[in-house]
Amino acid sequence: MNFLKTAFWVILAVALALFAKANWTVPPTYSGYIPVKLWDDIIIETRLPILILAAFLIGLVPMWILARTSRWSMRRKLDSAERALASALAPVSAANTDTPVTVAPALPVTPSDPASGPS
Repeated sequence: MNFLKTAFWVILAVALALFAKANWTVPPTYSGYIPVKLWDDIIIETRLPILILAAFLIGLVPMWILARTSRWSMRRKLDSAERALASALAPVSAANTDTPVTVAPALPVTPSDPASGPS
């Protein structure tokens, strides 16, 4: 499964690099910059691959943070549950086992004569 994840990200990175390379060089009639209007008087002229990368990161980063925090929260809950289970199943401490335990037999034992055999 790790191989598939790695292969997916490598293919995605190569595709993005090829896309950026194809769009980085532009014909002489086109300046190669895309105007992005931020506010009324602020306009940024940027190249297309930079704009696409920024849009990708704007969408990725919040979801990545959300996934990491939920994973962290679940890991904390799981660790807490495992500690509670381990303490519930822990053996009796050594302080309580100092006194010997005697068990009374369920049936009275009477010695039998081995020469007479079983009765």
